[in-house]
Amino acid sequence: MRIHLDRDKCVGSGLCVLAAPEWFDQDEGGIAIVLDDRASGEGEDAVEQAAYTCPALAIDLESE
Repeated sequence: MRIHLDRDKCVGSGLCVLAAPEWFDQDEGGIAIVLDDRASGEGEDAVEQAAYTCPALAIDLESE
């Protein structure tokens, strides 16, 4: 699974970091950053949860 993040949409809620800390973090301004743009196996569940809980719908997932 490939992870795409639209940083312009991000509102800095941090829910993605809570759901999938191996894939997301926040910069100094609280805007999300992607640490690893690919997830597989059990990691896909965490990344899907991050996308689902994002209030700004800033995370888009692409199957590979």
